[in-house]
Amino acid sequence: MKPILLVDDSPTILASMSEILTRSGFACERAPNAEAALDKAKAGLSPGLVITDYHMPGMDGVQLIGALRKLPALRFTPMLVLTTESQQEKRDEARKAGATGWLVKPVQADRLLQVIRQVAPSLSPKAA
Repeated sequence: MKPILLVDDSPTILASMSEILTRSGFACERAPNAEAALDKAKAGLSPGLVITDYHMPGMDGVQLIGALRKLPALRFTPMLVLTTESQQEKRDEARKAGATGWLVKPVQADRLLQVIRQVAPSLSPKAA
């Protein structure tokens, strides 16, 4: 099973999201910032889904999505933005960069799993 790549500069968010996903049967790979996530992808990580924070120091989530989309292995990988932002212009910017969807923090576990099933049905764990 391909892992879900979680990218967030908040250790708390990374831990809680990872816990939700692993408890639900998903494999997770974590990155504390966009640069680390991009390095992992360039080193051969091929996630089945990317979930990235919008606001991070250095490269933000939208820039990360744009950079990941340039990698042939991730060109069609679903990518979600997880953020406190809800402005339409921010959503449009993310979509233009290649985001598949948008989740507003805090996201409930059942909503997160529902969205994953919608955007990455092939990732659904056998138990689901």
